[in-house]
Amino acid sequence: MLSQNRTIAAPEMDHKVVFATLEKVCQDNISVFCGPSRLPHGTAVERLVTCVKQIQEHGRALEPIVTSFTAVYHHYDFDAQTPGNGYRTLVKVLEACLLHIIHKARYIASSYSNPFFRVDHNTSEMEAYCSALCQLRALLHLAQQLINDNDCGQLYSLQDEDLSRSFVQEYSSMHKACFYGRCLGFQYSPSIRPFLQTVVISMVSYGETYGKQQSGFGTAALSLLTSGKYVIDPELRGAEFERITQNLDMQFWKSFWNLTESGLLSGFNRIASKQVQVNFTMTVPPVTLRLPLASDPRLSVTVSPPIAHWGPGPVHMRLISYELREGQDSEELLVLSRTKPPPISTHLPWVQKQPRSPWLLIHFHGGGFVAQTSKSHENYLRSWSKELNVPVLSVDYSLSPEAPFPRALEECFYAYCWALNNCHLLGSTAERVCLAGDSAGGNLCITVSMKAISTGIRIPDGIMAAYPATLLTTDASPSRLLTLIDPLLPLGVLTKCINAYAGIDYQTVQPAMGSSTLSTLSRDTAMLLSDLTQGASNWIQSFLDPRRTSGRSLSRSSSQRQTETHKMSNQASVPNSGAQLCYPQGFEPLRSECLAMVDPTSCPVIKNPFVSPLLAPNSMLKGLPPVHIVASALDALLDDSVMFAKKLRDMGQPVSLTVAKDLPHGFLSLPQLSKETDVAAEVCIARIREVFEQEHPPHDLVEET
Repeated sequence: MLSQNRTIAAPEMDHKVVFATLEKVCQDNISVFCGPSRLPHGTAVERLVTCVKQIQEHGRALEPIVTSFTAVYHHYDFDAQTPGNGYRTLVKVLEACLLHIIHKARYIASSYSNPFFRVDHNTSEMEAYCSALCQLRALLHLAQQLINDNDCGQLYSLQDEDLSRSFVQEYSSMHKACFYGRCLGFQYSPSIRPFLQTVVISMVSYGETYGKQQSGFGTAALSLLTSGKYVIDPELRGAEFERITQNLDMQFWKSFWNLTESGLLSGFNRIASKQVQVNFTMTVPPVTLRLPLASDPRLSVTVSPPIAHWGPGPVHMRLISYELREGQDSEELLVLSRTKPPPISTHLPWVQKQPRSPWLLIHFHGGGFVAQTSKSHENYLRSWSKELNVPVLSVDYSLSPEAPFPRALEECFYAYCWALNNCHLLGSTAERVCLAGDSAGGNLCITVSMKAISTGIRIPDGIMAAYPATLLTTDASPSRLLTLIDPLLPLGVLTKCINAYAGIDYQTVQPAMGSSTLSTLSRDTAMLLSDLTQGASNWIQSFLDPRRTSGRSLSRSSSQRQTETHKMSNQASVPNSGAQLCYPQGFEPLRSECLAMVDPTSCPVIKNPFVSPLLAPNSMLKGLPPVHIVASALDALLDDSVMFAKKLRDMGQPVSLTVAKDLPHGFLSLPQLSKETDVAAEVCIARIREVFEQEHPPHDLVEET
């Protein structure tokens, strides 16, 4: 095996101690509020006592379940040095919820006599975590069925379509809003939670103004000013976020995440990120390439330009280099630039041109195959270029649903081949070539390498895939149960992205050559003043208009909504399916007020090995370069990483797996947000460096033919 596999983690706590403490603090609260000197707080105290008793009941029921998981979940790890899988994560998330409840219960028991004690607020907090605990209990029951139905060590129900369909239907009806209100991000590192709150508030505010007759950037500005009510009422925020993600509009999702491409946000990123000498986008025309065969360099193979869906078309890329290197200022390269003149620091007298690097890093960005470009990943790419002292070529592949599979794969493979032939223009001799990507980009790193094997050309020297998607299906796994509570990757989003890439509801739209993601930004700026004025008016009105509710009435209506949701828990039924999901007698999870429209992925395309490499036969994976996977324990795609790493290891392929704790999916795009994100980012850099510094004969320079 390459490198040492490890988990970036703190020691696991004793779950028996946690449950014993929970029982004690619950009993303390009940004694305080039900004792001989009952406090005159009225219905709020009654609600609190009822809530604490429910928490106590959940805790007693959950302890034996957790004990059963802790006895077996090590069988599902990659190896003894890398503890990490969906079952472990579910237990860890539950413990995080219990610790929040214990902390709040202790505060209530010690502060109830304080004249400034807010009984309504603290009762609402406990009710929210009680709802979360109820839903987590349901997830653990579902995970129990998975562990019973799957073979030991197997995390996915790949052969049981009825079971996976049942999980999707169960997800569709379960209440989720509690995880996006007061409990938002409780499972993550504390330094991550403000960021997640900002994302959720921004999304629900953006969703309120999305589709109105105004510009994209103006919509963002208006939503900023209408977000006040979602700050003061977490229940309203959670309910609205659930509504948006239950029945997701793909264009809304693309539009929201593409705000990171705007000049304003990317400008802030550039100020905060490492300064580089070379950073420009270019367009490579669709011409046929010839590359030498890996088995016999005297022979060559033809590589055609991308042709899927609308015929031959150019490929867009971005070149980033911390230092100016030979070839990067050549006329042959600059003629491809999409910026006139390209921003290269050749005119500065202190900039000295460096020789070509022996290394080349080729990057494929994430975004669920549907959103973002290299621009929104520029921050960490600049850092990589500086830390590794290597040119970085990032590919801006066409996005779904306008360009479903295999267009993105064709463009990335073509970019890889073009880079091998033209490495001298990129400031590299390409003696070592590493592919790197996150999420969807990690998938493309693997599938581009598979395509290089099948074509017979040189394969890259290694892959660094951060939280890659290796199974683009809705098959059930314990980590994918986290889509119920994940603010960045709920199941509705995941299935929409998968279906878009698979070509369901495919729209034949050829991207305009050279157009940017937010090409209307200049027009937006002109409209900004009027949008801000309208937004300010709406924001003030949201506080003054009684029909739109004040902060106090919002809280009251939120409590009513929560009560109604609790009542629905005994009334809602799960749609019928081939495999019935059963809960213990007397227990039922909370149900949502509206069913989510989640279509299980059934298109045959998703089982194509070049879409879901986890399903690829061993013969297609044999010969892959060393694969370094950096996953997150709190990521819904964790089991994708664990199972794919196991598959490669069992084949005898070189592979390493590192599991970062307390971080969400997409942590590479959260640089300097916390110590944990910095550590995980450093691991990614270290894995790329291993590829470049590994001991085997370097490839000869490949000249264009």
